[in-house]
Amino acid sequence: MKNNNDSFFIDVTDPRQKARALAMEVVCRLLLWMADAPSIEDRGLRTSVALYCVRPDLIDGQTLARIGDVSGRTRQHIHKLADSFRRTTGLRHETQR
Repeated sequence: MKNNNDSFFIDVTDPRQKARALAMEVVCRLLLWMADAPSIEDRGLRTSVALYCVRPDLIDGQTLARIGDVSGRTRQHIHKLADSFRRTTGLRHETQR
């Protein structure tokens, strides 16, 4: 009989611990993306775009165009931010699901 010392067969992982680690990775990735802006206003804009992508109900269903209008940014700029957020987090747009 062959002895297999691979840790996959030895280590038993706690599913809650694994879930916490995964959640922490997601939260860190989200916070890093939102903080990756030169000014507090730009960080707020990134936060609004992130909310739009994840939970638009939390910003009263505002559109990307409206977010751009309020922030004084072009639609192109806002859409690029949304695309950046989706690439960074691995989320896909509703039409891509």
